Amino acid sequence: MHGRTAVFDTWDIVRVPFPYTDRPVRQHRPALVVAAADLQTRHGLLWLVMITSVENRGWPGDVTISDLAAAGLPAASIVRPAKIATIEARDAERLGALPASDRTPVAIYLADRFGTVLKSAAAT
Repeated sequence: MHGRTAVFDTWDIVRVPFPYTDRPVRQHRPALVVAAADLQTRHGLLWLVMITSVENRGWPGDVTISDLAAAGLPAASIVRPAKIATIEARDAERLGALPASDRTPVAIYLADRFGTVLKSAAAT
């Protein structure tokens, strides 16, 4: 994105250079914004989770996107909340938004995982 950085909201679907954990490349792909607001304002960052094709092997926690037009996606896709990344907000381009009916399972997955991590860290 050039010039001024857009302001993003949680549940926006964006196109970004999503980093891979298993190879040193970044591929432009859709992703779901799971944290923006203060994170973007103070640091220029977004927390994202991966969006991938339904044709890929499923993972526990995957959520099928029910309305592709609202999401701004051309093909059947899923949110993969197990793959999370931090990117510069200036590198994102808004495509659409995750339908409201698809948000709860993503939020529950992330809350369960982060809750477990934080409880574990507090116990040490």
